Amino acid sequence: MNNPSTGRPVGATSPDALGNMTFEPANAALLSISHVEAPVVVPSSHFDDVLSDTLQRLRLRPGLLEKVAGVSERRWWAPGQNAADVAAECGVKALSEAGVDAADVGLVISTTVTRPHLEPAIATSVHHGMDLPPSAMNFDITNACLAWVNGVQVASAMIDAGVIRYAVVLGAEDVRSMHRGTIDRLQREGITRKDFLNEFATMTLGCGAAAAVIGRADEHPEAHRILGGVTRAGTAHHELCIGDMNHMRTDAKLMLTEGIEIVADAFTGGDRRWGWRDADRFVIHQISRVHTETLVERIGVDAAKVPMTFPRWGNVGPISLPMTLAATAPELSPGDRVVAMGVGSGLNTAMIELAW
Repeated sequence: MNNPSTGRPVGATSPDALGNMTFEPANAALLSISHVEAPVVVPSSHFDDVLSDTLQRLRLRPGLLEKVAGVSERRWWAPGQNAADVAAECGVKALSEAGVDAADVGLVISTTVTRPHLEPAIATSVHHGMDLPPSAMNFDITNACLAWVNGVQVASAMIDAGVIRYAVVLGAEDVRSMHRGTIDRLQREGITRKDFLNEFATMTLGCGAAAAVIGRADEHPEAHRILGGVTRAGTAHHELCIGDMNHMRTDAKLMLTEGIEIVADAFTGGDRRWGWRDADRFVIHQISRVHTETLVERIGVDAAKVPMTFPRWGNVGPISLPMTLAATAPELSPGDRVVAMGVGSGLNTAMIELAW
């Protein structure tokens, strides 16, 4: 069987000569994508204010979050807002925009990282909040900031297999408790510069939600075809960023250098196969200014084709990519080639091409 979009044979995913896993869905498309901004704006100056004594003691200048990371602000949910409820609302919105009835959904995947509890799956709350039928499967995929892309891959494979007609891949991140814990720790006596730098990345995180509806391309010729992509693992670096419910420590320097290399290696394979450097837009996982600029230079693409949302939203974990895609969608035209590129601590990367 050939993929009608590319003309190439479609089969099971398989490794390529460059060390990537290549996949090419036969009949999956993105029907809609929506996002929700958290309402409470938290400027980076907030962290300078509450940590002023620590910064003075460590002889660090205020403004590092904006000067180094390029993050001017991020957002929090309002008091009383529940992230899972917002994810469900976003999922309902995405279904409405896709013109799909909730009764026809066969799968909902939650890709939220900032889980308030280990059990049950966040997807159970979302499934209930969206009023999905008992026949709709629901489960979580947690793979750091790569989880949403992985969710799209799984949903596409299940559509190709004929198991489901429609899937919703969504998530909502809530980093308020992580920020509170980080501030509390950095205000303690005895904190060193190394301690501060290990927690620096946590202060770039933000809250937000996004949801996408995936369906059969042959039933929705107007939708955005999921053409194919690659994944690559670099798990020798699985200890560079480790987080729990309240604390995340990161070796930001090595995360940058090693993360850029794994993404560049994967992109090279995809470019050889699909000619990605000629794509119209590159929607990447939003981390920081230095990460974006370094990646753009390393893979050799036009910076004007790379939308940036981290200055206003910070790093919204696995939801930063779909939020950025949703915000960029009004600027895209039918036929545009869009490469969505995710990377997550572990390290892992995955990227997919969409035919808009």
